[in-house]
Amino acid sequence: MAAPMLRSVSRGRWFCTPGPLELLPLGRRETHSGVKGLLAMQKARGLFKEFFPEKGTKIELPELFEGNRAGNFPQTIYCGFDPTAESLHVGHLLALLSLFHFQRAGHNVIALVGGATARLGDPSGRTKEREALDAKRVRSNAHALRQGLETVAANHQQLFTDGRKWGSFTVLDNSSWYQEQHLVDFLAAVGGHFRMGTLLSRLSVQTRLKSPEGMSLCEFLYQVLQAYDFYYLFQRYGCRVQLGGSDQLGNIMSGYEFINKLTGDDVFGITLPLITSTTGAKLGKSAGNAVWLNRDNTSPFELYQFFVRQPDDSVERYLKLFTFLPLPEIEHIMQQHVKEPEKRAPQKRLAAEVTKLVHGQEGLDSAKRCTQALYHSSIDALEVMSDQELKELFKEASFSELVLDPGTSVLDTCRKANAIPDGPRGYRMITEGGVSINHRQVTNPESVLVVGQHILKNGLSLLKIGKRNFYIIKWLQL
Repeated sequence: MAAPMLRSVSRGRWFCTPGPLELLPLGRRETHSGVKGLLAMQKARGLFKEFFPEKGTKIELPELFEGNRAGNFPQTIYCGFDPTAESLHVGHLLALLSLFHFQRAGHNVIALVGGATARLGDPSGRTKEREALDAKRVRSNAHALRQGLETVAANHQQLFTDGRKWGSFTVLDNSSWYQEQHLVDFLAAVGGHFRMGTLLSRLSVQTRLKSPEGMSLCEFLYQVLQAYDFYYLFQRYGCRVQLGGSDQLGNIMSGYEFINKLTGDDVFGITLPLITSTTGAKLGKSAGNAVWLNRDNTSPFELYQFFVRQPDDSVERYLKLFTFLPLPEIEHIMQQHVKEPEKRAPQKRLAAEVTKLVHGQEGLDSAKRCTQALYHSSIDALEVMSDQELKELFKEASFSELVLDPGTSVLDTCRKANAIPDGPRGYRMITEGGVSINHRQVTNPESVLVVGQHILKNGLSLLKIGKRNFYIIKWLQL
């Protein structure tokens, strides 16, 4: 798909030649109650940090969403996600929730995968250059990211419907309009509209230029490509609003200035607060503390537990940011929490809402089963758990497949699973109470395994040695 090319005309202006791509529906649509206060509602939830520019030349940002001006409803909003890893993480979830709030109000939203820009590396919020990714790795990551975005969007559509007519959710990849661009042609068409002084003044650029490592040309040009992405989506999709983390303000400003200079039209940027750990570090791959949305990287149980463990001073804010619960309901939940803090009801509700959005109802059910099995020693939960769930729950556990011979004892099982040392020491570990099977302590090494007690209905046994060493045994030919 060719990008809209910028071409000169006699007066020195530039115009966009549309390509074959179909436009998202931009006709008028019935407004919904509450749309007029959409931005105010988002801000009340803490989703927005700041708007740019503060004042438009022809129209103000709130007017775009009032739906009372001919031709200005619905709007199209986008947010970019660079595929520097194979999965989204919790740091991206806030941007997705913000897009979903716009979608739920009847607006069209675009999740843009940066299949091209990821190869340059965004310098925003970083003290040193990102590790370079080759084209094959970026393509693989971009494909996985696209699948992740579509999965969460599908869960949102299926499980969080509210009876209103929603806007569309579209996933695009910017490599589709850069792959046919020639470098010199692109620089000749675009480069003349950016002033070096302005680009150099960006905080992200200034910070890197003053660092010992400095800044590469690739990183410096990142803001130019992000600005062009905004221009491209404005021309093709009528997109007038870009969302981004608070560290993206400089890139958003570049896009605004580029579009305004070329077209004279008003576009806007909205920045989102960054999600940080309890130590104040930004959550993400670079910081090494990412909580992933891909099940292969972070299981539904682990995601659920991440939110269940949130402290009381964060949970109300997170309920507003990461769920669609109405603000009065959140207020009620917190009032009940003051009366019964030991129940941790806000944390459990938060964890349930987020896990269901990311992993669907099946993922939430899995997380609850794992929680019961691990923290409440539930035999019933263990009996219905799949091999995958057990492996996710006990990631460090050894997994063995054994044949159940007649007369197999506790001692035989422990030795075949390499869970205890040979000789008297291993024998004593059992007699002294250091071994349990399926959460039940066993002290007789010679006792024969009993199906339904030592071996669960799903053909599995959970062997625990000491306090933290787990072994999963799958019995064959039962």
